Amino acid sequence: MKSIVQTGTRTVETQTREIPSPNSDELLVKVHTAGLCGSDAHAYKYDGGYEWIPIPRVMGHEYSGEIVEVGGNIEGFAEGDKIVEEPIHDCGDCFQCKNGQSNVCQNFSITGMHRDGAYAEYVTVAPEHVHAVPETVPLRHAAITEPTSIATRAVFDQSVATPGDTILVEGPGPIGVLIAAVADSLGANVVVSGLDHDATYRLPLIEDLGIETINVQSDDLDAYTESVTDGTGFDVVFDATGHHAGIETTIQHVRKGGQVVVVGIPNETSEVSLTPVVRGEIEINTSYGSTWTNFEQALRLMENGAIAVDQILDPSYSVDNPSSAFEAFLDSETCKPIFQFDS
Repeated sequence: MKSIVQTGTRTVETQTREIPSPNSDELLVKVHTAGLCGSDAHAYKYDGGYEWIPIPRVMGHEYSGEIVEVGGNIEGFAEGDKIVEEPIHDCGDCFQCKNGQSNVCQNFSITGMHRDGAYAEYVTVAPEHVHAVPETVPLRHAAITEPTSIATRAVFDQSVATPGDTILVEGPGPIGVLIAAVADSLGANVVVSGLDHDATYRLPLIEDLGIETINVQSDDLDAYTESVTDGTGFDVVFDATGHHAGIETTIQHVRKGGQVVVVGIPNETSEVSLTPVVRGEIEINTSYGSTWTNFEQALRLMENGAIAVDQILDPSYSVDNPSSAFEAFLDSETCKPIFQFDS
């Protein structure tokens, strides 16, 4: 089978490997579509915090597929079932898991990082980690259930966003785009901010979704905020930049009594003055990963047509030339590239 394998720093190649054999407690899944995300790009560069990933490694954790073999000890699944995997596996035994906070499990493992992943024609998975894909959701769409679930957690669980709120999403990467789409589906008034390098592909993509954007390197965000919020500031600001300066910017543009939700993981330590936070009684919250419920929410949004998935996906990259997708992603020439193993 074809597999996309990371063989070194900023080096991936397509190799032929044996189809894995599932044990009696596993499902064998024929992968249909797999997405490339920010964490894949960090792993590709072997950034700080990712050096522990064993090389070589079959990458990939966002995917959809069809069950082709069911282990002998498994009930409730059948060949032909369409599924997606929750790729972050919790241990079920630590305090956080028992406390209903499995998304911050102390002993989690990630498909495509701790073990070989879904950038391959076939993958094995334990049944407790899969979700059924609704009949009306195409497998190509379902491949981005995982990042959409991160967005549903950020908006539905970790924010106070309500219909009619003015919302700023900083960062037009995949998570920022999906947060904006979920918040838009809620009936909020959303704007996404980006930089010059986002102006060619990512900001126009968001505008095609019917969501406003601003390039903060060519337009004045202070003046824009003053205009669209009547001088009060945004009700909720999501930071999806992953940049250490992002949090400071959120504080400058959220209203007094408003909320900041940090979703991107800052790439460096930053110093932030808490004086305006305290004096403005601004709530600062974080959002990490997702839960079983968030996966189901993501699938229902797709089922109801609330997310314009076809516009978000970029299918122009080949399994046979995977490095081009990674490099284009890092250069902001695309937003959500996908590899199609079963076109």
